[in-house]
Amino acid sequence: MSPPAVPMTGDQRHWATAKMALGAIGIVFGDIGTSPLYAFRETFVGPHPLALDPLHVYGVISLIFWSMTLVVTVQYVSILMRADNKGQGGSLALLALISRSTERARWGKVIVILGVFATALFYGDSMITPAISVLSAVEGLTVVNPALEPLVIPIAIGLLVFLFFIQSRGTTKVGAIFGPVMLVYFFTISVLGLIQIVQHPEILLATLNPLNALRFFYTDGWLAFLALGSVVLAVTGAEALYSDMGHFGRKPLSISWLWFVMPALLLNYMGQAALIMNSDAATAAEAIKSPFFMLAPEALRLPLVLLATVATFIASQAVISGAFSVTHQAIQLGFVPRLSTVHTSEQEANQIYIPVINWALMIAVLILVLTFRNSSNLASAYGIAVTGAMLIDTAMLAVLLFSVWKWKPWLSIPLLAIFFIVDGAYFAANLTKVPDGGWFPLLVGVIAFTLLTTWARGRLLMRRRMSEAGMPMEIFVKSAAGSATRVPGTAIFMASQSAGVPHALLHNMKHNKVLHERVVILTVLIEEVPYIDLAERCSVIDLGEGFFRIILRYGFLQETNIPKALDEIEGVCGPKFDMMSTSFFLSRQTLIAAEKPGMMLWREKLFAWMLRNSATAMEFFRLPTNRVVELGSQVEI
Repeated sequence: MSPPAVPMTGDQRHWATAKMALGAIGIVFGDIGTSPLYAFRETFVGPHPLALDPLHVYGVISLIFWSMTLVVTVQYVSILMRADNKGQGGSLALLALISRSTERARWGKVIVILGVFATALFYGDSMITPAISVLSAVEGLTVVNPALEPLVIPIAIGLLVFLFFIQSRGTTKVGAIFGPVMLVYFFTISVLGLIQIVQHPEILLATLNPLNALRFFYTDGWLAFLALGSVVLAVTGAEALYSDMGHFGRKPLSISWLWFVMPALLLNYMGQAALIMNSDAATAAEAIKSPFFMLAPEALRLPLVLLATVATFIASQAVISGAFSVTHQAIQLGFVPRLSTVHTSEQEANQIYIPVINWALMIAVLILVLTFRNSSNLASAYGIAVTGAMLIDTAMLAVLLFSVWKWKPWLSIPLLAIFFIVDGAYFAANLTKVPDGGWFPLLVGVIAFTLLTTWARGRLLMRRRMSEAGMPMEIFVKSAAGSATRVPGTAIFMASQSAGVPHALLHNMKHNKVLHERVVILTVLIEEVPYIDLAERCSVIDLGEGFFRIILRYGFLQETNIPKALDEIEGVCGPKFDMMSTSFFLSRQTLIAAEKPGMMLWREKLFAWMLRNSATAMEFFRLPTNRVVELGSQVEI
């Protein structure tokens, strides 16, 4: 028996929180932290350029400040991060949290659809982020030496290919240096911004004064609205704070954002604005092409390019890891078929690698780089997925406030109105980018949404058909126990339902006409919570005559390792399980056309293709390869 845990002292708690906050700076804030490379620039030189005068510069910097305050600080850090599902965040975790309360509501299905679509949009974001981040950093070489422009795309492609090839090694070792590198990065961009602010201190008041943003809208209403499509680039990555909450906790993330990351970003954005205001017309027109790198003296621009490239590399790594985590959650919740998953760390269960997702992302990212060719063109495609996900998060937050937290209307309605206006305006402004590249993340989102919903629907129909043809377990035990020959050993029959007789058991009796001494019907249930305690993992029902039903429960972030779980069961269903004398029987379904199909024919074919290409239960549940028997069956859907 392990000794009881010793409570931490106050100093130990503070030190642990500080370490988590440092880790969060390295892992979580890479996406939003690299936005200064292109966000301010794109507002002025993007598809709808603005004049470099006080009205527009002050208006844009004020919009950036208030966007970061309302969207990131208030909406995500202060409110949404309190909506944790046993410590976990993100669209799927929020969906799982509120679906239990809205299950019987008439709009419960709408919330599920919105949550799934937010997840689908994330895949579009995870393709564009590495491409635009790495490209924008490497483009800094042209500031150092314009003759290097032909090398930008080859270098960016080389870095991105290298990034995806190292994913299989995991981020355990590399992660240790992420925090310190990003600390240096944020400190550097803070100092560079501060140098310009000292020369033009008026920028401080201009940033904090919301009247500058309002004046911008009053004077140039349509241009100000279009500018929102670029201003929102400053808050891309806000959803990552919520999604990665389970890795670090709400308090360390809040500390990192409020006391370090947000001040560093604001100082840099204000520095870029001050640089433009400190320059004459000709110099400002040249500086706005790359204001981030122009902040540095000429001798320090190459080191800044190298530092920014490393930072974008880290930001891309975090987004790719996030795609693995979201896919793992979707698999466990039944929206994605089983995929081959590699655990890259013996200590951290959440560090995983999914090969098919990795290579699909790599191909998509390289196509984006070769198609759009520079970060300005990619900026037109960036933002719509992020703002769409933020708007959906706001809709789910509304359900959470009314149905789960039971907030008073006088408090929740004004707050939600502000969030809907802000997020809705950003999303509407980004819709204008659709013809210029915004169609790409939307296309990816629609494809991903179709795959997610087709798998969930087909899986539901398949389970219904199988349960309709099932036989009550009690009847089977009484009839089979006396009529079949018993052989030594243990047979474990995997069953998706926690009732009825598995098809594999029926087929085994039909063809082999034998039963093992101990027959176990094993069902694995994935609950709508991130983790299930070990004490609640297993329940055993003795069905008599050597038959047992075992139900294993896992959270949607946990690894389903059945041999390990069985090894912890002893005494409740006979002797300890010995893998060398245990056989696992699996049923592999083949779909056939039904007279009245439950889905449209093309979706039925798509589901059949996904079923054929999904990882086997043997691989997914970590079953010993030499102890598995597969029996086929046909199912109509």
